Amino acid sequence: MSDDRRSQLLVAGSALASLILVIAYLAAGGAEYSPAKVADPCEPREWRDPQGLEELAEQFSLSALDGAACELQVSREQLARGLATEESREAFVRRYGIDDATLEAAVRAGLVRAVDDAEDAGALPPLVALPLREVAERIPVDEAIELLKDSRPFFEDAGGFLGELGGFLDQAEGLIPEDLQNLVP
Repeated sequence: MSDDRRSQLLVAGSALASLILVIAYLAAGGAEYSPAKVADPCEPREWRDPQGLEELAEQFSLSALDGAACELQVSREQLARGLATEESREAFVRRYGIDDATLEAAVRAGLVRAVDDAEDAGALPPLVALPLREVAERIPVDEAIELLKDSRPFFEDAGGFLGELGGFLDQAEGLIPEDLQNLVP
């Protein structure tokens, strides 16, 4: 078989394989595309059982973004893009006609919602959620925005404290009156 003939067979085989791929794509519904709907940030999202600090931090960040976005009546994605940099933050505030006080209040409300969601999901014990909620209500807004972007450092720093608190609670379980035991997970 000559090289020309071999080249022609390779080209024909490639064209046939491409045609089969296109037909399979169309048969699988590839001709129809509609983007996924953006979730309503005001609707609660189900928390997965976090398997570590990284998953807890991810869910916390998403919940906080949802809470803040709900307060501002924008999507979580719009808010996340708006908080990405100082320039995008300024553009976001201008675009939606939001003043700094409104943005600050929304960010803090988002953090409080994240603490509430984590507590409701059993990811944070009530004895830890209470002080975290207080911090969320008073944290400087620039630090709060950093927490919205990525709360992993927060939970990594708190991890030692949470572990020690959990050990203490395990040891103290017999000392807690029965009517207060429902406060301790």
